[in-house]
Amino acid sequence: MRILLTGATGVVGTEVVRRLRAVRREHEHTLTRVARRPGDDPALCWRIGSEAAPAELAGHWDVIVHAAATTRWTLSRAEATNANVGPLRAVLALADRDTHLVQVSTAYVGGLRNPQDLRGAEFEGYRNGYEWSKAVCEEIARAEHPGPLTVVRPPLIVGRRDSGEIGRFSGPYTLLQALVSGLAAVVVGDPGGFAEIGPVDEVAALIVDAALAPPPAAVRTEVLAGGRGSLTLGGLLDVVCETLNECRAAHGVAPIERPPIVAGESWDRFFLPLADQYLSPFQSQAVKLLAMFQSYTSMSEPFEPTRTVEDPAAVMAASVRYWAARKPRLALARPEPWTLLAKAA
Repeated sequence: MRILLTGATGVVGTEVVRRLRAVRREHEHTLTRVARRPGDDPALCWRIGSEAAPAELAGHWDVIVHAAATTRWTLSRAEATNANVGPLRAVLALADRDTHLVQVSTAYVGGLRNPQDLRGAEFEGYRNGYEWSKAVCEEIARAEHPGPLTVVRPPLIVGRRDSGEIGRFSGPYTLLQALVSGLAAVVVGDPGGFAEIGPVDEVAALIVDAALAPPPAAVRTEVLAGGRGSLTLGGLLDVVCETLNECRAAHGVAPIERPPIVAGESWDRFFLPLADQYLSPFQSQAVKLLAMFQSYTSMSEPFEPTRTVEDPAAVMAASVRYWAARKPRLALARPEPWTLLAKAA
């Protein structure tokens, strides 16, 4: 079996490579890894969508796992098109009707979105350019790929279940740094809203299982999520703060306080105008960045999983411990309280 993996040095791609190598004896395959830039485990460099495919990628592929993506929530429509839609079209050019395409998407293409989550007509009902581009990629793959297709939709990705290990700290890890620095003086959202997370090793397992399984006769969509057993925002904040304080206590450092949760409507109506007026520019920007998590950690309904994340609290705790061990200066820092600026006369 000849397998092509894009995004091989990314957070998900690294785990997919690890798992494919682990099952090589059971499932004989030849793996070709490509990435936009080399990592610790060098792969074939290809700026997908910006340059022609290397000659090494010619010929028939039994499976293409397309995990390459730019996941920033601040992408404009044009940036998201260039970063995610263009590369998919380049990958489709390598596939034929006998190629099983495993397209890595995001769970947030589906599910319910609250009206306050939306960002205007630019993204057609999605929260941001990343989500919008992944939805477009799913549509293109369904319409233009002539062969079998599996779409894999993970939620917010954190570290491995057993160790918390992950290749790069992004997304949910912004909240950890904000808590220990004092920038997260409040958390905006619904304490009872659902906060879906998935360990990166289970994301990779779902992708690899799909890639090695017989190609589906019809489009198959796989969703990794906790469903009704997922954490709530309040539960997520409890796990994060309790675990951080365990790490801090082990080093004789004072605990951080669990910040209050403020409803989004109250924050937008009463607190945000004051924050814009009285917080420092750095604090104000931090508040706006953290607010982007609101819709991801306060969902009114969880996802319907095809594969369930069990005990997400243990997964989150392991991820926090790994982050604290790798970032001790941050994890043990003394939070700086917000300082209101005097209003100019």
